[in-house]
Parts: sequence; structure tokens; C-alpha cells
Amino acid sequence: MSFLNSTSLDDLARRLADSVPESFREFGKDLESNFKAVLQAQLSRLDLVTRQEFDVQAAILVRTRSKLADMEARLKEVEARAAAR
Repeated sequence: MSFLNSTSLDDLARRLADSVPESFREFGKDLESNFKAVLQAQLSRLDLVTRQEFDVQAAILVRTRSKLADMEARLKEVEARAAAR
């Protein structure tokens, strides 16, 4: 599962490293790497789905709702015919 792609994660880690006070910036890439590792670890602990998984489930839900609407309409027809008898 990948919440953010590698480029987005690198960019976020870089921005976090840039936000650190000047006196700590001498750690440079180490600080950026540590931020990236912490971000990856914390994001992996979240119960998130990928955009692709979300889109698949959304499409399934749309189809299910459509089938349900069709079945409700058919049930109303059957009920109407049964009441007419």
C-alpha cells in the first residue's frame, strides 16, 4: 500500500528538513532521510487504501446501487401485480 508516491514522500521529507532551524541543517541528507523513514513508517501503520483500490470499490458500489434500484423496481411491479389479483 502506497499512500504517497516516492516523489511526493521525498518532497515532503525535503520540505520538513528545510523547515528545521539553520543550526540543525548541517545534518542535511541524513535529516531528510530520517524524516522520510519516519513518514513511511507512520503512513504504513495507517489503515489506508490506494487510489486504485478506492476506485475499484467505488465502481463496485455504483454497480451494486444500480442493481439494487433495478431489483426494487421489479419488486414493486411484482407487488403491484399481486395486489391487483
